[in-house]
Amino acid sequence: MLCDNCKERDAVVHLTRIVENAVTQLHLCEKCAAAKGVETTLAVPQHPLGDILQAVQQQAAVASEDAPSCAFCGATARDFRATGRLGCPHCYDAMERSLRELLRRLHGSSRHVGQRYEAPVTFVDEKSDSLHDLRDRLRRAIESEQFEVAAELRDRIRQLETEVV
Repeated sequence: MLCDNCKERDAVVHLTRIVENAVTQLHLCEKCAAAKGVETTLAVPQHPLGDILQAVQQQAAVASEDAPSCAFCGATARDFRATGRLGCPHCYDAMERSLRELLRRLHGSSRHVGQRYEAPVTFVDEKSDSLHDLRDRLRRAIESEQFEVAAELRDRIRQLETEVV
């Protein structure tokens, strides 16, 4: 079936319109459908992430077999492209140049410009932990017959216990 609009190419898009109980069918080729605003495979909008991923794949294809490798763990740039993970902290130094380029393309810059992560503050009862540790050290000092050390530990335990009460 030929396109109803240009009458040259095969119709691949079939539109059915219903206006005031009147049904009309329109058969269009891809170009004419795209010209009328109907999404086809020719008129699919490009997404920026797709461009970035394509650039990364092209860089991977262009990269030579002598890509940098980590002297500490032996991981290569090819391993990083395959898994998305580096082998160890030393890999950052070994592959710095390619990582900077990747970060520049992904984030627009290779330097961090956002907020920094701050770990949540946790309140730990330090006295009870240290009191437990001191009692354990006292027990070991007594078992090993280090009585002078044991006496010092005993005094520190008593001091912490009076502070708690």
